[in-house]
Amino acid sequence: MTGLHTTTFGERGSLVVFCHGLFGQGKNWTQIGKVLSPDHRVLLVDMPHHGRSAWAEEFDYLDAADQVAGLLTGDDPVALVGHSMGGKIAMLVALRHPELVDRLCVVDVSPVQYHHSEEFTCYIAAMQALDLDRLERRADADEALTESVPNTTVRSFLLQNLRRQDDGWSWQLNLDVLGRDLERLGDWPADRLDDAASYDGPVLWVAGETSHYVKDDYAEAMDRLFPKNRRVTIKGAGHWVHSEQPEVLTEVLRRFIT
Repeated sequence: MTGLHTTTFGERGSLVVFCHGLFGQGKNWTQIGKVLSPDHRVLLVDMPHHGRSAWAEEFDYLDAADQVAGLLTGDDPVALVGHSMGGKIAMLVALRHPELVDRLCVVDVSPVQYHHSEEFTCYIAAMQALDLDRLERRADADEALTESVPNTTVRSFLLQNLRRQDDGWSWQLNLDVLGRDLERLGDWPADRLDDAASYDGPVLWVAGETSHYVKDDYAEAMDRLFPKNRRVTIKGAGHWVHSEQPEVLTEVLRRFIT
């Protein structure tokens, strides 16, 4: 069983599954998914602790990967696309359940440990500090976060997780668990994988030109785990490739999954 919320587009063609990054939701990939949907069936997945998916006591990459794998069947192998945190989850799906994945696209992340969680800690603290009971409009939240999150694009992205219901405003993020397990989110669970683990299907690595998540220093790990990979760098994009250069990324994906 899986407690993951999904959204679908398209009724024919091969299946393309999207796994979003930290603080995101499946709907962040709606624009690209709809463009692909005339020729492909598209599945947008809310990762654990995000969007409308279930929350658990802790964040665990292998558990998240197995939950995504639970949405798939060996009779319908997929093109699996993952960005950032979702890219790590997608990589682990391919490594642990290779029979389910026809091809893999990893967007701006590598199978390594990262140590730059300070900005994410600040984002979580800012969201937790917001007094939801005093909010009347979403604009009030935007104003309240301006000092802590001055970047308009980032602030808008975070506020997509703020939802209004009959009983008031709430976050669709499990902020307590994500904040507590942030170091684990930056990690790569190499010690929990089989020493011989690898995925032999085709892999496309997409990096943003100004991002630091995909470096030559990480090539050894990429090549060892995913020997049939090729890399593409998208100009004019940082870490948020799908929002900064959606048309270019869509065309890159279209060529890879066709």
